Amino acid sequence: MKHDFLDKYAELDSVIHRLDPRIKIISFFSFIFLVISTQPTKFLNFVLYFLLIFGVILVSKVPLRFVFKRSLVIIPFVLLIAIFIPFLKEGEIAGSYNFASLHLTVTYDGLIILFNVLSKSWLSVLSMLALASTTKFPELLKGFEKLGLPRVMVMILSFMYRYVFVLGDELMRMKCARDARSFGGNSKWHIKTIGNIIGMLFIRTYERGERVYIAMVSRGFSGKIKILDDLHVKRLDLCFMVFFLAFLTVIWAVL
Repeated sequence: MKHDFLDKYAELDSVIHRLDPRIKIISFFSFIFLVISTQPTKFLNFVLYFLLIFGVILVSKVPLRFVFKRSLVIIPFVLLIAIFIPFLKEGEIAGSYNFASLHLTVTYDGLIILFNVLSKSWLSVLSMLALASTTKFPELLKGFEKLGLPRVMVMILSFMYRYVFVLGDELMRMKCARDARSFGGNSKWHIKTIGNIIGMLFIRTYERGERVYIAMVSRGFSGKIKILDDLHVKRLDLCFMVFFLAFLTVIWAVL
């Protein structure tokens, strides 16, 4: 499995990459908060939000194709939940359709809510991709820790990112071993085999976790995230945060 799933372009050199992780976390999470709290009918605001985050991504030099391709992954999951809203929401009817004996009506209020859910979800994902693509994962975790996120949550995120690929590789090896030993079989046999694989994967995960913990403790692990360079807020960081939050506030409050 590829180990650069999240921070594939974190090694690039741009103004956004050089910003302090804490500044980016505060700025991008403020972006999400204001986007979510914007009224659904303020369409111009959503366009300006998009232009703002698009400008940040453009300055960061992260390939636009990578960002937009990753951001569209979330759309099917959102649609799975929100696609029925236009048919269930009461209000002025925008259209009616007949499918055999089934009569469906679509309302304007329902369409606005659907647009609201889709646009806010997409903008939020774009901001998180901008954050993850411009920040090395250890520095991102250090930023969260400095901002007061509980240490146990930081450690869980750290180990999840570090070992989810190892577990993926282990699962692929077990799947290859199963395919090499047998093929065919009915659905009952497949379900039993999958159950055995899940159980074996759990045992191997537990044993590997024990070995990793003992090895880390023997090397002086104290439960803190350590990076080569400590974090320092510079003038550029403050300027970015002030201008970014000022634009956000103007879009949210004035327009």
